[in-house]
Amino acid sequence: MSSTPTPALFLSRVERHYKQGQGTLEILRGADAAVWPGEIVALVAPSGSGKSTLLHCAGLLEKPDSGEVYIGSQPTVQLDDAGRTRLRRLEIGFVYQFHHLLPEFSALENVCLPQLIRGLDRDTAQGRAKELLSFLGLGARLEHRPAELSGGEQQRVAIARALANAPRLLLADEPTGNLDPKTASHVFATLIALVRASRVGALIATHNLDLASRMDRQITIRDGLVVPA
Repeated sequence: MSSTPTPALFLSRVERHYKQGQGTLEILRGADAAVWPGEIVALVAPSGSGKSTLLHCAGLLEKPDSGEVYIGSQPTVQLDDAGRTRLRRLEIGFVYQFHHLLPEFSALENVCLPQLIRGLDRDTAQGRAKELLSFLGLGARLEHRPAELSGGEQQRVAIARALANAPRLLLADEPTGNLDPKTASHVFATLIALVRASRVGALIATHNLDLASRMDRQITIRDGLVVPA
């Protein structure tokens, strides 16, 4: 008898609002969403619709005003700051538009760092980092610092870093938005390949409709709800 699969991410009736002057700005109004292991979901929504808020709630960077955010089977809203930080470190990988690599460290060291913070020994961390970077076509660039890498190479290092701890969920906010179209397409292809290989669930916010069309499905935010795009 097979067990029912568990989503990598499940948002249940999530509401988020902000005080604005004398009133309240309602961003999410009972949003529901799920991302399954190995699934790549495009979040395509106009600026101001709540896209960043949704990603922040999904990544445990903000607490919703009501509703629940599950990472795997773990409810998170009642966790304290230490519990949320630990879950982010172990279960969630982040990729941003800008790579945010540490400039004084090599590509290899940047990918090792989150693993060392987690408590892995250096040899294990280096082995995992080399494997990821080689998969992404950077096997010959391990000792290069960010300033010695192209923009596309830097973003591939950032992708490897986000997946270094084998998270359950990958959240990406315009991960190719700072790249030219050809480089963006190449970086996106390597991201997709790595997500597929690792069976991580991925929610990727993008304005690039061509890239969005290459994902499994597209969602958007309309009137505070998550709906098919």
